[in-house]
Amino acid sequence: MINSLRYLNSKLTILFFCAYALVSSCSFFKKNEAGNERIVARVFDKKLMWSELETLIPSGTSKEDSTKIADSYIDNWIRQEVVLKKADSYLENDSLRNHIDKQLEDYRNSLIRFAYEKEFVSQKLDTTVSEQEISNYYNTNKDNFELKDNIIKVIYLKVNRKSPKINKVKEWYKSDKEQDVKLLEDYCHQFAENFFLDQDTWLLFDDLIKEIPIRTYDKEQFLKNNRFVEIQDSTYYYFVNIKGFKIKDSTSPLVFEHDNIINIILNKRKLVLIEEMEKSAYDEAIKKNDIEIIKN
Repeated sequence: MINSLRYLNSKLTILFFCAYALVSSCSFFKKNEAGNERIVARVFDKKLMWSELETLIPSGTSKEDSTKIADSYIDNWIRQEVVLKKADSYLENDSLRNHIDKQLEDYRNSLIRFAYEKEFVSQKLDTTVSEQEISNYYNTNKDNFELKDNIIKVIYLKVNRKSPKINKVKEWYKSDKEQDVKLLEDYCHQFAENFFLDQDTWLLFDDLIKEIPIRTYDKEQFLKNNRFVEIQDSTYYYFVNIKGFKIKDSTSPLVFEHDNIINIILNKRKLVLIEEMEKSAYDEAIKKNDIEIIKN
């Protein structure tokens, strides 16, 4: 056994150096005079051809770099084939080999089916989802839309303590008057370090806390007990007007689930298409007498 392994290693070494010599030659990717493709290396009954190496070498690569790439690939290929041959020799048990063959067949079938379903769905799926359809799905399935986090509608701004008209800002950020809203917006664009004025958009409360240094051990109670929040540190004033909120574990609003519902509806359509495809294929095979159940 030891002598056989030594012989094998010696043989592989010879093959490797032969391949190296071929790769380093001037006729790097040429066919032989008879026009037949050259063999770069052989391990048992497996052959590595020039064509496999050609695809690995980018156009314009120097001879030296091409040789390095080819050498590395040849070495890895030889090692892999040797190990695979060794592993295959251990599969002498028919039961084990049949088990592996079955797994490979199942995997192949799964890949074929997946590729077909993907192509079939891409051709047949209607991706248009109306707002009415989204609304209907939301209203019918509200129990399925539970908030995992606290969310808020809010306006806030962060301004330097040295900024002008701070007293006016304290009035404007609390006001719903159109004129005050406009004045606050103009002020923010001129002086605010950071601000958010879209009071119709839901935000995560945790995202607000990242911007405003709010300190609380009970976020739900904080939201229930605070509408206007003013905080200051050594450099900035922070002003927050909480326009609305929803506590986690309550029903998530439609606007927050809009894109999620679109994905749900499209996934349901995909399942229906696949079911219809399966039924059509089955019915066609029955009609053509391509299915036969043989009972003992």
